Amino acid sequence: MSLAVAEAPRALIEKDPDWWRGAVIYQIYPRSFQDSNGDGVGDLGGIVRRLPYIASLGVDAIWISPFFTSPMKDFGYDVSNYRDVDPLFGSLADFDRVIETAHGLGVRVMIDLVLSHTSDEHPWFTESRSSRRNDRANWYVWADPKPDGTAPNNWLSIFGGSAWQWDSRREQYYLHNFLVSQPDLNFHEPEVQEAMLDVARFWLDRGVDGFRLDVINFYFHDKYLRDNPPLPPELRNSTIAPSVNPYNHQEHLYSKNQPENLAFLRRLRAEMEPYGAAAVGEVGDAQRGLQIMGQYTAGNDLMQMCYAFEFLAKDPPTAGRIAEVMNRVDEEASHGWACWAFSNHDVMRHTSRWQLGPDQNRMLATLIMCLRGSVCLYQGEELGLPEADVSYEDLQDPYGIEFWPEYKGRDGCRTPMPWEPSNQYAGFTEVKPWLPVSIKHLHRSVASQEQDGDALLHHYRRVISLRHEHFALMKGEHSAVRHLGDVLYFSREHDGVQIYCAFNVSGEPALFDLPEGRWRQVGSELDTAEVPEDGKVRLGPWQVCLAERQL
Repeated sequence: MSLAVAEAPRALIEKDPDWWRGAVIYQIYPRSFQDSNGDGVGDLGGIVRRLPYIASLGVDAIWISPFFTSPMKDFGYDVSNYRDVDPLFGSLADFDRVIETAHGLGVRVMIDLVLSHTSDEHPWFTESRSSRRNDRANWYVWADPKPDGTAPNNWLSIFGGSAWQWDSRREQYYLHNFLVSQPDLNFHEPEVQEAMLDVARFWLDRGVDGFRLDVINFYFHDKYLRDNPPLPPELRNSTIAPSVNPYNHQEHLYSKNQPENLAFLRRLRAEMEPYGAAAVGEVGDAQRGLQIMGQYTAGNDLMQMCYAFEFLAKDPPTAGRIAEVMNRVDEEASHGWACWAFSNHDVMRHTSRWQLGPDQNRMLATLIMCLRGSVCLYQGEELGLPEADVSYEDLQDPYGIEFWPEYKGRDGCRTPMPWEPSNQYAGFTEVKPWLPVSIKHLHRSVASQEQDGDALLHHYRRVISLRHEHFALMKGEHSAVRHLGDVLYFSREHDGVQIYCAFNVSGEPALFDLPEGRWRQVGSELDTAEVPEDGKVRLGPWQVCLAERQL
């Protein structure tokens, strides 16, 4: 690639500070994307190798899950050094190659910042736990026991059991919302906030275009350490192990979701603004996720985007369910901006979770590209990968090991990316990989689908291209999302152009009447329904109608 060609996309990148609005972001789980050094684990060099493939999808950005120095007890979400790359994934020089290569291909780079907690092997925690009197004594959440020696309150860990761990050095408990080895930082301490903002600046100066912010609503805890109230059984709707995890028995009013978070998010936004960078926050709350998303993305001084878990849940995506979620967004977050995802590294792949066939996968891929908001795609989603079966002996995820067999953990969505069907490792590596390659994935590999013009991979390319061709679908406003039986419908508008979107969310044919007007068919390359002059559209099973008119 010549220098002139490499620079041209970067120049386009810098012209649009609003690039994130309507962007399509491709999530890379680096351990499982591509191994470049033959150790069975994906790495940054592997990402560099496969970036041309990602660019060929037409996405705007990549989001790379954590690659920082870590003991890997939670696979990188337990950071021991925020300013370096774990040797498992390469080096800072390798990361610089990711930035250079991605920008040369016109793709932005977002990285996963885990700010709410660190590893217990982080030097900050080592110092903090050494005594009650040191420079970082207050950098983590420490509390005295109750008079009977028990934990300070009833807060629970997402990984099961109390969120408090006794430490004999300080003779106090420390808070860990996740693993015992992931102590929570104390954001009520101004120096902690400064340290986290400095981490963000370090990576912005290195060239990143934004951040995915892990559990963005967990930064602050209630400084009075009040008990969480119980959650009625009918409201226990967590996306992860709702029936077997006691964490889902509480309403987490005080262990997260604190109002002080808004001021910190404004400070973080101010740091990003000169760089033209953007952030998407993960809102980890099953009951109030959309409300918090609305709070955190309202106005121009908070986060650009957040995503909640409504479409990462088990609830089947019926027309009624989709309309319900989108109408709640209009109520709770009408002035904010959502980032939608059907799959990620924490939940069962949606092909299996919703038991989708090929036509359903195509319809939902088109739907997510038409919804108001930005989009996150998880690696392999474009291939229609089902959840992999991972035996107990091969499990790596501490969540799955803890709750087996009722909950098998997250390894089934984290198995290696299948690049080709030619060997048992699917082109991911030449040695035994850290998780086994699913046999079910081999015939859905990238190489196999590249040779099949009707494959789902090509549908994703076409629908991403369609989104970019129509600003109404990328950045436009939308009407109320409604449904008539199994037909979901709404319109998107931008700069005098309206696109009407109707989706047959069923396996039976359906009839649908467009509003009066002169409409033309959009997306014929996606097999969208024809638009007759009388506006009476015939929708086949799982078929979509996209119709455009000038206002």
